[in-house]
Amino acid sequence: MLLALSTRNSDMQRYKILWADDEIELLKPHILFLTQKGYDVTPVTSAPDALDEIENENFDIIFLDENMPGMTGLEALPQIKSMTTDVPVVMITKSEEEHIMEEAIASKIADYLIKPLNPNQILLSIKRLLDNKRLVSERTNMSYQQDFRNISMAFGDFLNHEEWADVYKKLIFWELEMADADNSEMTEVLEMQKNEANLNFAKFVKENYEEWLNDPESDRPMLSHEVMRKKVFPELNAERPVYFIVIDNLRYDQWKIIQSQILNLFTLEKEESYYSILPTTTAYSRNGIFSGMMPSEMEKQCPDYWVGEDMEGGKNNFEDKFLERQLKKQRLDIKWSYHKIRNISQGKSLSDSLNNLQNNDLNVIVYNFVDMLSHARTEMEVIRELAPDERAYRSLTQSWLAHSPLLEILKKISQTNAKVILTTDHGTIRVKKPFKIVGDKNTNTNLRFKLGKNLNFDNDRAFVVRKPERIFLPKLNVSSTYVFATEDYFFAYPNNYNYYVKYYNDTFQHGGLSLEEMIIPIISLNSKNR
Repeated sequence: MLLALSTRNSDMQRYKILWADDEIELLKPHILFLTQKGYDVTPVTSAPDALDEIENENFDIIFLDENMPGMTGLEALPQIKSMTTDVPVVMITKSEEEHIMEEAIASKIADYLIKPLNPNQILLSIKRLLDNKRLVSERTNMSYQQDFRNISMAFGDFLNHEEWADVYKKLIFWELEMADADNSEMTEVLEMQKNEANLNFAKFVKENYEEWLNDPESDRPMLSHEVMRKKVFPELNAERPVYFIVIDNLRYDQWKIIQSQILNLFTLEKEESYYSILPTTTAYSRNGIFSGMMPSEMEKQCPDYWVGEDMEGGKNNFEDKFLERQLKKQRLDIKWSYHKIRNISQGKSLSDSLNNLQNNDLNVIVYNFVDMLSHARTEMEVIRELAPDERAYRSLTQSWLAHSPLLEILKKISQTNAKVILTTDHGTIRVKKPFKIVGDKNTNTNLRFKLGKNLNFDNDRAFVVRKPERIFLPKLNVSSTYVFATEDYFFAYPNNYNYYVKYYNDTFQHGGLSLEEMIIPIISLNSKNR
């Protein structure tokens, strides 16, 4: 199957070139050379003729003479770019004057050639601009095919938590490589392999999760409630402040897509991962981070701060109180601050007052955006149109950071002597497979986990926990049961089933058990001014 896909994708594409030059007759040998190489060339002798051709035909690349009579190439360039924003334009000129080069480059040309032209020089420019993507795609496909068998064979082994994290990161690596190569057929193969990985990962967690929480000698990953004790508190010292930044709902692939923006400001000390506790929601995993406790412990020891599934109100309104309690428990007498950013004005306000935090030992920043993005994509058709797939969803995250106050905050932190630990509370998965579940009126509404009594469903892929106390989860009553969706399943009630399936299918959800929701990036950064 992979070989067949590779063969089809390696077929030579026949590209279409528009060449505008008032001396086009003198360029016939070059045009013939390109035709023999498999390119279709449309020659025109003026800029207006070029604009007419562009209006009526699609081209893959445009050669544009800079100094044509009437309308010059530089004068035509803005119109060409407005008509074909993604088509590379190669400016050709006899002049080597610096101001012409600068003006052309400022107009976002793709390449700049100086007459007299050499056929190989032209061919090299075309291959760099057009064939480079095809060549990268072919290399990516070949490399993935070599790794495909290794990844699949690993599923049959008894992987530990570190090896599962490595498998997930490898799958994300190939997902990002495939996105750059823009190969839909190979992406489908990778998606099938990710589904297989999630099936096996769910089995792994089902078999080991209870042991992780009850046997201190077990080979277990770092979990949500251990993050601050193991990764943040050891960094506290008198020399520099620590900024602990939690971007809600940030998956590993989203971290990789914004990584370059952040590493422009900081040096990367370490990229690690931890496992989110279940359920993979704010009330459990993020409160677990700040309290240093499992959910049932929070319920018992902090009843004023814990908001259960049967209670009204926000589930994460007391993170600062949980943090204060954890600091006291660890006997850390330090200066600290806590900031939750829910909108752009709060982000700008924090950015403006950032200098006031420099004398603190610890500054905690919780940045809510990615979670809002996932919910908005469910509820707003325009967001779903903007992010129809994983690649576009990542792109929205990248664009958000580039224009957000968070990047300004990070820039200001980078100009000081500071330590930054960047992480999230849980990830999210794009759900595609519904299954019916029946519960009483007190059953919670989350699509990836259910808490109730007498829950009825017919799906052996779910993770069923009939003794919540064994995994440190609160019980509403004696017969409370938790059911977690695995892979890319989501729960739907029989009442109005078709409507809700259509509404929630292909949306990003969290609360369940999957690689995307549970394996969490945690990044240690040092300011370059250290």
